[in-house]
Amino acid sequence: MRKNISNFREESLNYHSQFPSGKIQITPTKKYSSQRDLSLAYSPGVAEPCKEIARYSNEVYKYTSKGNLVAVITNGSAVLGLGDIGALASKPVMEGKALLFKIFSGIDVFDIEIDESDPEKFIEIVKAIAPTFGGINLEDIKAPEAFKIEKRLKKELNIPVMHDDQHGTAIISGAALLNAITCVGKKINKIKMVVNGAGAAAISCTRTYKKLGVKSENILMFDSKGLLHTSRTDLNKEKKEFAVSTYKIKKLEQAIKNADVFIGLSIGGILTADMLKSMSKDPIVFAMANPDPEIDYNLAIKVRPDIIMATGRSDYPNQVNNVLGFPYIFRGALDVHAHVINDQMKLAAVYAIASLAKEPVPEQVNIVYNKKNISFGKEYIIPKPFDNRLITRVSPAVAQAAMDSGVAKNPISDWKIYKEKLLDRMGYESKILRMIQNRARTNPKKVVFCNGEEYEILKSVQILHEEGIVSVPVVLGNEDRIKHLINENNLNVELEIIDPEKEENIKKVEYFAKILWKRRNRKGLTLYDSKIRMRTNDHFGAMMVDQGEADAVITGYSRSFSLSLRPMLEVIGKENSVKKIAGMMILLTKRGPLFLADTAVIPDPTSEELARIALMASHVVRGFDIEPHIAMLSFQNFSSNSKTSSKVSKTVAFLHKKYPDLIVDGELQPDFALNEFLLANKFPFSKLVQKRANIFIFPNLESGNLTYKFIRGLGNVQTIGPVMLGMRKPAHVMQMQSNIEEIVNLATLSVIDAQIRTN
Repeated sequence: MRKNISNFREESLNYHSQFPSGKIQITPTKKYSSQRDLSLAYSPGVAEPCKEIARYSNEVYKYTSKGNLVAVITNGSAVLGLGDIGALASKPVMEGKALLFKIFSGIDVFDIEIDESDPEKFIEIVKAIAPTFGGINLEDIKAPEAFKIEKRLKKELNIPVMHDDQHGTAIISGAALLNAITCVGKKINKIKMVVNGAGAAAISCTRTYKKLGVKSENILMFDSKGLLHTSRTDLNKEKKEFAVSTYKIKKLEQAIKNADVFIGLSIGGILTADMLKSMSKDPIVFAMANPDPEIDYNLAIKVRPDIIMATGRSDYPNQVNNVLGFPYIFRGALDVHAHVINDQMKLAAVYAIASLAKEPVPEQVNIVYNKKNISFGKEYIIPKPFDNRLITRVSPAVAQAAMDSGVAKNPISDWKIYKEKLLDRMGYESKILRMIQNRARTNPKKVVFCNGEEYEILKSVQILHEEGIVSVPVVLGNEDRIKHLINENNLNVELEIIDPEKEENIKKVEYFAKILWKRRNRKGLTLYDSKIRMRTNDHFGAMMVDQGEADAVITGYSRSFSLSLRPMLEVIGKENSVKKIAGMMILLTKRGPLFLADTAVIPDPTSEELARIALMASHVVRGFDIEPHIAMLSFQNFSSNSKTSSKVSKTVAFLHKKYPDLIVDGELQPDFALNEFLLANKFPFSKLVQKRANIFIFPNLESGNLTYKFIRGLGNVQTIGPVMLGMRKPAHVMQMQSNIEEIVNLATLSVIDAQIRTN
């Protein structure tokens, strides 16, 4: 939970305003470096595809980005949680929607904010710009205008149009409803349902539930004025569809009695504990008001232990999150050039999402949510947003439904190849980081930061604590300087400050010093020297972890890597089975995470040490539920006629013999290791053919460190590390002068390191 709203507000404003402003940008997809490139991109070369499209209009999908471009369009009349704030003020939300489209399904988006409240004029504007796009996602338009706008545009345009506020929630909650009913053993055509809320989302949800089998006569819907009743004269066309003629029921507390299902799309707290108690056995409650559900989750499960509950919140089970649907629905619709998103396609998405939740959950999803075995049941009726399988289940189901219903102009013939292309479109570089952060939040740890007198450390600590990744941040250093930095920079951060130099900590310093002296007195360390060392932040922080007073320690910001590593080795040391530790960098790239080792510790590893580095790295990578594909690097390909390449060749031979199931090969140049097509053409015998390498073991420290530093200097790849391989307890040394993002990433990984060791 965020600790300071005003501070979070400031951070949000800074996030959006840092250069370049906003959250999205246009990136060229073709070469443009030479004059010839530009003459092909624009005049005179661009005339050729123009002429082709003029002859055959469908060629626009072949020669332009239309087939992967969606418009997110609004007039800002019903922005979630903010109301009618207008077109201009809604732009940050629409950019956010664009970002979600891109990272979850690889779809490009132009956000379009139209300053027009008249539905007729709005429709004409959208129709006029529609040729640019492969699909249109209507967003945050108030009811009842939203119904008219969507209906007209679907009828009058030949590209898919969907108002996600209506149908997104309907699709996800529809899947949840199917599975909830399965869990309790009830029949969908027999259940009694109460819907509180009668806006665009509620109307669309209830229409979807009817298509799934809920009987009209078993539904009671309420708006802010009460039950939708045939005697009311204030109902619009959409509300009249759900008006009933019964005179026995007027209030929500009457309707809810013996109801099987409560659907909330209204306001927080409207469903009371007494109302919940009056519901039937095994009640199903979807309290989807945000940020406060219609009834508090903890209260609901206390009052009714037999409840199946879903909310719109990520901190409770069964989050009804539209991101489970819209990116994949549009992906499937675009890929077959569907001219509409029809009911068959939406229902296909419902059934695909519901079906996925019943399948065994991949270990990667268990890891992300820090669960041993997520399985279908009361607390898991819809998939998790971080489930990589969503794109390969929902998008093909939608595409197939489009083909079956006759609205697809570009049918898919090879589904295997299609699913492989879907995975290639995903934004792995950001997804792996979100997965790491989400996993860390499930069991936050106490982390010691040795360089507490630095602004970047304190700001990182604030972020980590606010995000629930670090439970108790401890910073070491001069207390007055740290407090001055906090006040000077207006930081709002809860932390524990320890100054080993302070007199009040002398007993702890002496206690730690005796422990260190007993371990190293036969290596020339005196008790006096131990006391001096324990007054330094690095030694003190390392000993806190060694003695179980903290879960992980982070250092390295203020001093060189080697100077910062030495105290960690002296105090914590390496694991018993490890001869030498190593360092590994994680690069978050569009092709997925890449792991580079050793980039930090061993200057010129022997063949045996290279093998150990490879094995330690593969162990960590498996911890992310990623199959290790190891490339042993050299400046030559399969040609051991130098000292370096001979060493690498010997390492590979050993690993092949000792670990025949391990996917490892070399000696390989980096460009061949990274390019599976190049590798297959030149060296088809390699174990890495058709297996993208993700672990790269360098023959010496110079090559590894220079490569990493070069990539880091480019600034367009996120990094985590170095991750220390082989330490006895979680101790990690950052690069000197790391930025805030790098510090947060490494600290997050240290929390996961501590989680794994605890388990």
